[in-house]
Amino acid sequence: MIKDQPLPLGAQSEPGFWLETSNHRNWLMDQAMRQLEFFSASCRNGPGFFILGHDGTPQPGQLQELHTTTRLIHSYALGHLSGFQGAERIIDHGMAYLESHHKDREHGGYLWALEGEQIKDDRKLAYGHVFVLLASASAKLAGHPDADRLMADAREVLDQHFWDEDAGLFCDEWNRDWTPFSTYRGMNANMHGVEAMLSAYEAFGDEIYLSRAGRILDFFINKIATGENWRLPEHYTSEWQIDHDYAGNPMFRPAGTTPGHSFELGRLQLQHWDLSGRPVSNAPETARRLIEQALNDAWLPSGGLAYTLDFDGQAANGSRFWWPITEAIGAVAALITLDKMPEDEIWYRKLWTYASDTFVDHKYGGWFPAVDENGNVVTSIFDGKPDIYHSLQACFFPLSGRLSRMMLP
Repeated sequence: MIKDQPLPLGAQSEPGFWLETSNHRNWLMDQAMRQLEFFSASCRNGPGFFILGHDGTPQPGQLQELHTTTRLIHSYALGHLSGFQGAERIIDHGMAYLESHHKDREHGGYLWALEGEQIKDDRKLAYGHVFVLLASASAKLAGHPDADRLMADAREVLDQHFWDEDAGLFCDEWNRDWTPFSTYRGMNANMHGVEAMLSAYEAFGDEIYLSRAGRILDFFINKIATGENWRLPEHYTSEWQIDHDYAGNPMFRPAGTTPGHSFELGRLQLQHWDLSGRPVSNAPETARRLIEQALNDAWLPSGGLAYTLDFDGQAANGSRFWWPITEAIGAVAALITLDKMPEDEIWYRKLWTYASDTFVDHKYGGWFPAVDENGNVVTSIFDGKPDIYHSLQACFFPLSGRLSRMMLP
């Protein structure tokens, strides 16, 4: 059962760095275990997973999207490596569901969304397929017997349909039969592609993953961010020119820039640099510039991070969602791991204090997905608690004390 009284976060008056104190480290592990316990109820008796309400009650409906399945596999692989009892059940359930339902036996690849036994959305998205690769890498580290087969299949599909060797980037989307769906190109799928490929390199040791991740990072950080005042435009034309006029789904493809993605890409830059043997390069500096710019742009006067910014760094959508805070925590923790600068500790404490006061559900476990400017939970945007992936990593990655191979005990 989840404890009614969680451990204390840490004292603001405490000198030094919270990550060097047993109190804060115990709090992080306690929070991670509470999340894993809460989301264990996601597992259906039949195929697939539930979306859970705020109190952990399974929600009605059978919609299952590819990123939900793969992120649960990844998250419970983290849990398995950290000693959470029962993680194997979620990993097994997710791996079986990928094979039995998401996998398209007619055209290859993986279907985006199912509803029960029916296909709800048959698009083939790079965003979803890189998470299949991430799931295979995490499952490999957790010792799952099907991880190698899943990795080989994900690698083949990504190579054949999504990787553009000339550009050194992933294209985004196809119809089910691999006919063109659109000419859209985006940063988000590529950023998560870096995440997946670095994890795959750690799990499988294939140098091509490290090389391709480096090409993506070079494009977005050294070519794009440097010309955009260290901000990252989200959307691009088929020729990889910034599309300043693009405005898609306001939640999943919002206009402008998304500072949460700057935090992720900055941390991934440090992970890639570390895995590459820490060569003499500007990688630590550019990662810091990217992360600091996003923090300074996005932090709102009343607390929290704006969801999106315009191209000049002004808040465009001031909604406060859970995942940008989690990614900021992971990014700042990586900076502390590298340099231990006092100004990073100020941000680390500010971010965790705000998250603990507003997003963390200390009663039931998990994080609320959205709050208003006063820190009150908003229930009109998301159904229940849709995700463990972001918030679990916010606990585990700082605990690792590493820039890479953070999943290893």
